[in-house]
Amino acid sequence: MEILNQIVARAQANLQRIVLPEAEEERTLRAADKALADKLAHIILIGNPAAISQKAQEWGLAHIGEATIIDPLDNPKSEEYAALLAELRKKKGMTIEQARELVKNPLYLGCLIIKSGDADGQISGALSTTGDTLRPALQIIKCSPGITCVSGAMLLITPEKQFGQDGVVVMSDVAVTPVPTAEQLAQFAYCTAETAKSVAGIAEPRVAMLSFSTKGSAKHEVVDKVVEATRLAREQWPTLQVDGELQADAALVPAVGEKKAKGSTIAGHANVLIAPNLEVGNIGYKLVQRLGGAVAIGPILQGIARPVNDLSRGCSVDDIYYMVAITACQAQAAR
Repeated sequence: MEILNQIVARAQANLQRIVLPEAEEERTLRAADKALADKLAHIILIGNPAAISQKAQEWGLAHIGEATIIDPLDNPKSEEYAALLAELRKKKGMTIEQARELVKNPLYLGCLIIKSGDADGQISGALSTTGDTLRPALQIIKCSPGITCVSGAMLLITPEKQFGQDGVVVMSDVAVTPVPTAEQLAQFAYCTAETAKSVAGIAEPRVAMLSFSTKGSAKHEVVDKVVEATRLAREQWPTLQVDGELQADAALVPAVGEKKAKGSTIAGHANVLIAPNLEVGNIGYKLVQRLGGAVAIGPILQGIARPVNDLSRGCSVDDIYYMVAITACQAQAAR
């Protein structure tokens, strides 16, 4: 698929240091080997070095020796990272003893490696829940400046090239925040536009704030929230190309956009879609995927100061491999 090849090429052009904290898991280790073979990123594996080496030999993984391997139970920087964690969490009452225990947890350790400047991004979820992935990221790396919440974006790729950017649309939030406020929706607009640029390679994101109403065609408090979110997004990020409220057809189809939102530069030409809540976003992308035959890639977490991404526990080796590339592209943009 062309867009995946483009994402891989951008990752290869500027190698980032990506942490895989579930390194003893088979799919993760196989994906790491493939990423190293293709020079996709500098890979940091967290796990028992002897176990990783044994499994790599057993599975015929010839490139694992090129990775940096960190043993969470025997790490020369453990005390340094524990001190950093205790300092970051002291207002929450964390003691140095508690911090020393947490740095043995690979998910916490990976985020501390990133926070200290020794890595650029992290991917987990083959063995861990979304909550377990996000918790240390939000406690240690925290949100990007001006952003207060995390959202999940999905790349939707359709053979219908007239939609979005040559058949590519980026949609959010599909994964994290059930009932966002107007302020959060405005942040989703900005963050998803940044994801469109850094990951999908869309040079000019055009953001549509979706609703069941277009430009006052219906009256309801949930429509008012989308209108307010559009206003806030324009106010906080004046260069962001965003319009709303727009129905999905008005956002994507030029003839409908011209009829329903005459004069809008976004209507009919949107390549970024912001759902009004998580129900709409999650249900919407799955309908497009299953009934419309679109390829869905993600979710890609956004809003964290340095990229930390989540995998499905049912993920494949290729899923992890391409998420390494996506995380690397995000990390390039976050520098």
